[in-house]
Amino acid sequence: MEWTQVTVYTTTEGIEPLTAVLMESGINGIEVEDDKQLKQFLTESSEYWDYVDEELLNKEEGETKIKVYVSQNPYGEEMFINIKNAVEKLKNTDTGLDLGTLRIEREEDLNDEVWLNKWKDYYKPFTIGERIFIKPVWDDIKAPEGRVTFNINPGHVFGTGLHQTTQLCMLELEKYITNTSVVADLGCGSGILSIVALLLGAKSAYAVDIDANAIKTAYENAELSGVDKDKYYVTSGNIVTDKGLRDDIGYNKYDVVVANIIADVICAISEYVPSHLKEGGVFIASGIIKDRIEDVKEALEKAGLSILSINTKDEWVAVTSVKGKQNA
Repeated sequence: MEWTQVTVYTTTEGIEPLTAVLMESGINGIEVEDDKQLKQFLTESSEYWDYVDEELLNKEEGETKIKVYVSQNPYGEEMFINIKNAVEKLKNTDTGLDLGTLRIEREEDLNDEVWLNKWKDYYKPFTIGERIFIKPVWDDIKAPEGRVTFNINPGHVFGTGLHQTTQLCMLELEKYITNTSVVADLGCGSGILSIVALLLGAKSAYAVDIDANAIKTAYENAELSGVDKDKYYVTSGNIVTDKGLRDDIGYNKYDVVVANIIADVICAISEYVPSHLKEGGVFIASGIIKDRIEDVKEALEKAGLSILSINTKDEWVAVTSVKGKQNA
């Protein structure tokens, strides 16, 4: 597959608001290049490094860049239009911050190998919570004791575990997944959340995404992580508009439903989620910026769900709610 790299130029201050509007427009797999943050990270965490190349510390600071990748097909063109609209929206918003130029550049015809090599430059293994270890396929490092490993090929993916919303969801999955859990992942992308749920011991998982490319990607990542395919089913469709898909997902069936999408979509699917949950089942929802939390809470409560917890990381929020009686 051929890809287009889209670069938006901003500042350190502009990273969070720009990321927020991109995520709100359905953009995932965001890559940030910020020399100022890198130097700060290397300096503040120096006790953990045996050696840091002085060239990195002495490198002249350039413009902060946020990069996303879209496929070269009609769906990718639609995503590019969404990016332009999101950036234009931000330009017209009075944030009180220095957002930089917000100019957009496109680089066409990146094949999978080129994209993969770009990821290798900076994607490193990392841990989440107490039990989860995320690593790229090219790294042979073993997981710390007591952790499950999600192996990912970032060169073929939209959803890498690096974003705050994905991490918030994984922390909630750690709390609620048991060896009897039946899980649904709505808007699965790379499959990371449903696969992590299976690695944590879930009995089975059903994953769906509006983009059909997610099917192949999620199954590939499941295989890389050693997930039994008999426990995992991935499909494509729109839960809001397709009753046949809702019937296929099944009713009163799931212990955990997770959706890491955007606030508008979470609000839209909230009325359908309770019908898929068992009594006492939980809905973990993220992809929400702080400004939209009240909208999401209202939609969940209107659907008959009770809020269990609201967790934040930077400007992002995850809301966990329950159907009917609360879990003990």
